[in-house]
Amino acid sequence: MGLSDLAYGIYERRLKAQIATERIPRHVGVILDGNRRWALAQGSSSSAGHRAGAAKIVDFLGWCDDAGVEVVTLWLLSTDNLNRPQAELQALMSIIEDTVQGLVEQSRWRLHPVGALDLLPDSTARLLKESQESTAGIKGSLVNVAVGYGGRREVVDAVRSLMQEHAIQGTTLDELAQFIDVEHIAEHLYTKGQPDPDLVIRTSGEQRLSGFLMWQSAHSEFYFCEAYWPDFRHVDFLRALRAYADRHRRYGT
Repeated sequence: MGLSDLAYGIYERRLKAQIATERIPRHVGVILDGNRRWALAQGSSSSAGHRAGAAKIVDFLGWCDDAGVEVVTLWLLSTDNLNRPQAELQALMSIIEDTVQGLVEQSRWRLHPVGALDLLPDSTARLLKESQESTAGIKGSLVNVAVGYGGRREVVDAVRSLMQEHAIQGTTLDELAQFIDVEHIAEHLYTKGQPDPDLVIRTSGEQRLSGFLMWQSAHSEFYFCEAYWPDFRHVDFLRALRAYADRHRRYGT
Protein backbone atom coordinates (compact mmCIF):
# COMPACT_ATOMS: atom_id res chain seq x y z
CA MET A 1 0.00 0.00 0.00
CA GLY A 2 1.40 3.38 -1.04
CA LEU A 3 1.54 6.48 1.13
CA SER A 4 -1.34 8.10 -0.79
CA ASP A 5 -3.51 5.00 -0.27
CA LEU A 6 -2.74 5.06 3.44
CA ALA A 7 -3.64 8.75 3.70
CA TYR A 8 -6.84 8.17 1.74
CA GLY A 9 -7.84 5.35 4.09
CA ILE A 10 -7.23 7.48 7.17
CA TYR A 11 -9.27 10.35 5.73
CA GLU A 12 -12.06 7.97 4.72
CA ARG A 13 -12.32 6.58 8.25
CA ARG A 14 -12.29 10.10 9.70
CA LEU A 15 -15.18 11.11 7.45
CA LYS A 16 -17.21 8.05 8.45
CA ALA A 17 -16.70 8.89 12.12
CA GLN A 18 -18.12 12.38 11.54
CA ILE A 19 -21.46 11.13 10.19
CA ALA A 20 -24.18 10.39 12.74
CA THR A 21 -25.85 7.10 11.83
CA GLU A 22 -29.27 8.49 12.75
CA ARG A 23 -28.78 11.27 10.18
CA ILE A 24 -28.38 9.06 7.11
CA PRO A 25 -30.83 10.01 4.32
CA ARG A 26 -33.46 7.40 3.47
CA HIS A 27 -33.59 8.40 -0.20
CA VAL A 28 -30.68 9.74 -2.24
CA GLY A 29 -31.15 11.05 -5.77
CA VAL A 30 -28.15 11.39 -8.06
CA ILE A 31 -27.66 13.39 -11.26
CA LEU A 32 -24.80 11.46 -12.88
CA ASP A 33 -23.32 14.42 -14.75
CA GLY A 34 -20.02 14.97 -16.51
CA ASN A 35 -19.46 11.74 -18.46
CA ARG A 36 -18.91 13.48 -21.78
CA ARG A 37 -16.67 16.19 -20.31
CA TRP A 38 -14.66 13.48 -18.53
CA ALA A 39 -14.20 11.72 -21.86
CA LEU A 40 -13.16 14.95 -23.57
CA ALA A 41 -10.54 15.58 -20.89
CA GLN A 42 -9.27 12.04 -21.44
CA GLY A 43 -9.20 12.43 -25.22
CA SER A 44 -11.83 9.68 -25.49
CA SER A 45 -15.22 9.34 -27.15
CA SER A 46 -18.54 10.18 -25.51
CA SER A 47 -19.33 6.47 -25.42
CA ALA A 48 -16.16 5.82 -23.44
CA GLY A 49 -17.25 8.45 -20.94
CA HIS A 50 -20.71 6.95 -20.58
CA ARG A 51 -19.24 3.47 -20.07
CA ALA A 52 -16.86 4.81 -17.44
CA GLY A 53 -19.84 6.42 -15.72
CA ALA A 54 -21.85 3.21 -15.92
CA ALA A 55 -19.00 1.30 -14.31
CA LYS A 56 -19.20 3.63 -11.29
CA ILE A 57 -22.84 2.78 -10.55
CA VAL A 58 -22.33 -0.58 -8.83
CA ASP A 59 -19.68 0.93 -6.57
CA PHE A 60 -22.00 3.81 -5.69
CA LEU A 61 -24.93 1.53 -4.88
CA GLY A 62 -22.60 -0.50 -2.67
CA TRP A 63 -21.63 2.66 -0.78
CA CYS A 64 -25.33 3.47 -0.31
CA ASP A 65 -25.96 -0.05 1.03
CA ASP A 66 -23.07 0.28 3.48
CA ALA A 67 -24.43 3.64 4.68
CA GLY A 68 -27.98 2.34 5.13
CA VAL A 69 -29.68 4.31 2.34
CA GLU A 70 -33.02 2.67 1.51
CA VAL A 71 -33.88 4.25 -1.86
CA VAL A 72 -31.59 5.53 -4.63
CA THR A 73 -32.68 7.32 -7.81
CA LEU A 74 -30.16 7.34 -10.65
CA TRP A 75 -30.81 9.81 -13.49
CA LEU A 76 -29.31 8.06 -16.50
CA LEU A 77 -31.11 9.79 -19.37
CA SER A 78 -33.32 12.87 -19.54
CA THR A 79 -36.08 13.58 -22.05
CA ASP A 80 -33.82 16.34 -23.43
CA ASN A 81 -31.10 13.76 -24.07
CA LEU A 82 -33.46 12.03 -26.50
CA ASN A 83 -32.75 14.87 -28.95
CA ARG A 84 -29.07 13.97 -29.27
CA PRO A 85 -27.70 12.79 -32.65
CA GLN A 86 -29.04 9.35 -33.50
CA ALA A 87 -25.68 7.61 -33.53
CA GLU A 88 -24.79 8.93 -30.07
CA LEU A 89 -28.26 8.11 -28.74
CA GLN A 90 -28.11 4.53 -30.00
CA ALA A 91 -24.74 4.02 -28.35
CA LEU A 92 -26.06 5.53 -25.11
CA MET A 93 -29.15 3.28 -25.14
CA SER A 94 -26.92 0.26 -25.59
CA ILE A 95 -24.83 1.30 -22.58
CA ILE A 96 -27.96 1.86 -20.49
CA GLU A 97 -29.33 -1.56 -21.45
CA ASP A 98 -26.02 -3.22 -20.53
CA THR A 99 -25.97 -1.31 -17.24
CA VAL A 100 -29.51 -2.29 -16.28
CA GLN A 101 -28.86 -5.92 -17.22
CA GLY A 102 -25.72 -5.86 -15.10
CA LEU A 103 -27.68 -4.55 -12.10
CA VAL A 104 -30.24 -7.32 -12.57
CA GLU A 105 -27.49 -9.93 -12.61
CA GLN A 106 -26.12 -8.56 -9.34
CA SER A 107 -29.35 -9.72 -7.61
CA ARG A 108 -28.78 -7.12 -4.88
CA TRP A 109 -31.36 -4.42 -5.60
CA ARG A 110 -35.00 -4.00 -6.56
CA LEU A 111 -35.13 -1.98 -9.76
CA HIS A 112 -37.92 0.42 -10.64
CA PRO A 113 -38.01 2.28 -13.99
CA VAL A 114 -38.75 5.98 -13.70
CA GLY A 115 -39.54 7.93 -16.84
CA ALA A 116 -41.66 8.09 -19.99
CA LEU A 117 -41.05 4.58 -21.30
CA ASP A 118 -43.20 5.29 -24.35
CA LEU A 119 -40.50 7.67 -25.61
CA LEU A 120 -37.78 5.00 -25.51
CA PRO A 121 -36.84 2.34 -28.07
CA ASP A 122 -38.92 -0.82 -27.63
CA SER A 123 -35.91 -2.90 -26.55
CA THR A 124 -34.95 -0.41 -23.82
CA ALA A 125 -38.51 -0.02 -22.52
CA ARG A 126 -39.00 -3.79 -22.49
CA LEU A 127 -35.75 -4.39 -20.61
CA LEU A 128 -36.66 -1.79 -17.98
CA LYS A 129 -40.07 -3.39 -17.41
CA GLU A 130 -38.54 -6.86 -17.22
CA SER A 131 -35.89 -5.65 -14.77
CA GLN A 132 -38.61 -4.49 -12.40
CA GLU A 133 -40.43 -7.80 -12.63
CA SER A 134 -37.34 -9.98 -12.20
CA THR A 135 -36.01 -8.09 -9.16
CA ALA A 136 -39.33 -7.52 -7.37
CA GLY A 137 -38.66 -10.26 -4.81
CA ILE A 138 -35.18 -9.08 -3.84
CA LYS A 139 -34.93 -7.77 -0.28
CA GLY A 140 -32.25 -5.19 -1.06
CA SER A 141 -32.70 -1.45 -1.38
CA LEU A 142 -34.90 0.10 -4.06
CA VAL A 143 -33.13 1.62 -7.06
CA ASN A 144 -35.09 3.93 -9.36
CA VAL A 145 -33.58 3.87 -12.84
CA ALA A 146 -34.54 7.19 -14.42
CA VAL A 147 -34.39 6.81 -18.21
CA GLY A 148 -36.28 9.16 -20.51
CA TYR A 149 -37.06 11.18 -17.39
CA GLY A 150 -38.10 14.81 -17.20
CA GLY A 151 -39.62 16.54 -14.18
CA ARG A 152 -42.21 18.46 -16.18
CA ARG A 153 -43.16 15.36 -18.16
CA GLU A 154 -43.63 13.44 -14.90
CA VAL A 155 -46.09 16.02 -13.55
CA VAL A 156 -47.99 16.05 -16.86
CA ASP A 157 -48.15 12.25 -16.83
CA ALA A 158 -49.35 12.29 -13.22
CA VAL A 159 -52.16 14.74 -13.96
CA ARG A 160 -53.13 12.83 -17.11
CA SER A 161 -53.23 9.55 -15.16
CA LEU A 162 -55.33 11.16 -12.42
CA MET A 163 -57.82 12.53 -14.94
CA GLN A 164 -58.08 9.23 -16.79
CA GLU A 165 -58.67 7.37 -13.55
CA HIS A 166 -61.55 9.64 -12.58
CA ALA A 167 -62.98 9.72 -16.09
CA ILE A 168 -63.40 5.94 -15.85
CA GLN A 169 -65.20 6.44 -12.54
CA GLY A 170 -67.54 8.99 -14.14
CA THR A 171 -66.15 12.01 -12.30
CA THR A 172 -66.71 15.28 -14.16
CA LEU A 173 -63.97 17.89 -14.56
CA ASP A 174 -65.88 20.27 -12.30
CA GLU A 175 -66.10 17.59 -9.60
CA LEU A 176 -62.41 16.74 -9.98
CA ALA A 177 -61.45 20.42 -9.66
CA GLN A 178 -63.29 20.63 -6.36
CA PHE A 179 -61.22 18.04 -4.51
CA ILE A 180 -57.90 17.61 -6.35
CA ASP A 181 -54.92 18.37 -4.10
CA VAL A 182 -51.20 17.77 -3.73
CA GLU A 183 -51.63 14.23 -2.43
CA HIS A 184 -53.83 13.20 -5.36
CA ILE A 185 -51.09 14.21 -7.81
CA ALA A 186 -48.34 12.61 -5.68
CA GLU A 187 -50.21 9.31 -5.85
CA HIS A 188 -49.72 9.29 -9.64
CA LEU A 189 -46.03 10.22 -9.83
CA TYR A 190 -43.45 7.72 -11.09
CA THR A 191 -42.21 7.38 -7.50
CA LYS A 192 -45.62 6.95 -5.87
CA GLY A 193 -45.46 5.24 -2.49
CA GLN A 194 -41.78 6.11 -1.98
CA PRO A 195 -40.27 8.63 0.43
CA ASP A 196 -39.24 11.88 -1.24
CA PRO A 197 -35.48 12.32 -1.69
CA ASP A 198 -33.75 13.65 1.41
CA LEU A 199 -30.53 14.37 -0.45
CA VAL A 200 -29.90 15.13 -4.12
CA ILE A 201 -26.32 14.93 -5.39
CA ARG A 202 -25.14 16.39 -8.70
CA THR A 203 -21.64 15.86 -10.01
CA SER A 204 -19.54 17.88 -12.49
CA GLY A 205 -19.83 21.25 -10.73
CA GLU A 206 -23.16 22.24 -12.27
CA GLN A 207 -25.43 23.80 -9.64
CA ARG A 208 -28.94 23.23 -10.95
CA LEU A 209 -31.49 20.41 -10.86
CA SER A 210 -32.54 20.54 -14.53
CA GLY A 211 -35.98 19.28 -13.52
CA PHE A 212 -34.76 16.22 -11.65
CA LEU A 213 -37.47 14.98 -9.25
CA MET A 214 -38.91 18.46 -9.52
CA TRP A 215 -42.04 17.70 -7.50
CA GLN A 216 -40.42 15.37 -4.96
CA SER A 217 -37.39 17.55 -4.18
CA ALA A 218 -39.35 20.48 -2.71
CA HIS A 219 -37.75 19.87 0.71
CA SER A 220 -34.59 18.02 -0.35
CA GLU A 221 -31.07 19.02 0.62
CA PHE A 222 -28.70 19.52 -2.34
CA TYR A 223 -25.03 18.68 -2.66
CA PHE A 224 -23.03 19.79 -5.70
CA CYS A 225 -19.70 18.07 -6.32
CA GLU A 226 -16.98 19.33 -8.66
CA ALA A 227 -15.87 15.85 -9.74
CA TYR A 228 -17.16 14.41 -12.99
CA TRP A 229 -19.27 11.32 -12.35
CA PRO A 230 -16.62 8.76 -13.47
CA ASP A 231 -14.21 10.34 -10.95
CA PHE A 232 -16.72 10.41 -8.07
CA ARG A 233 -15.07 8.65 -5.11
CA HIS A 234 -16.25 7.12 -1.87
CA VAL A 235 -14.87 10.11 0.03
CA ASP A 236 -16.97 12.41 -2.18
CA PHE A 237 -20.05 10.42 -1.20
CA LEU A 238 -19.08 10.55 2.47
CA ARG A 239 -18.64 14.33 2.21
CA ALA A 240 -22.15 14.57 0.80
CA LEU A 241 -23.51 12.50 3.68
CA ARG A 242 -21.59 14.62 6.18
CA ALA A 243 -22.93 17.83 4.66
CA TYR A 244 -26.46 16.44 4.84
CA ALA A 245 -26.05 15.29 8.44
CA ASP A 246 -24.76 18.72 9.46
CA ARG A 247 -27.75 20.60 8.06
CA HIS A 248 -30.89 21.56 9.96
CA ARG A 249 -33.80 20.67 7.71
CA ARG A 250 -36.43 23.40 7.85
CA TYR A 251 -38.99 21.98 5.37
CA GLY A 252 -39.74 25.42 3.99
CA THR A 253 -40.04 27.22 7.32
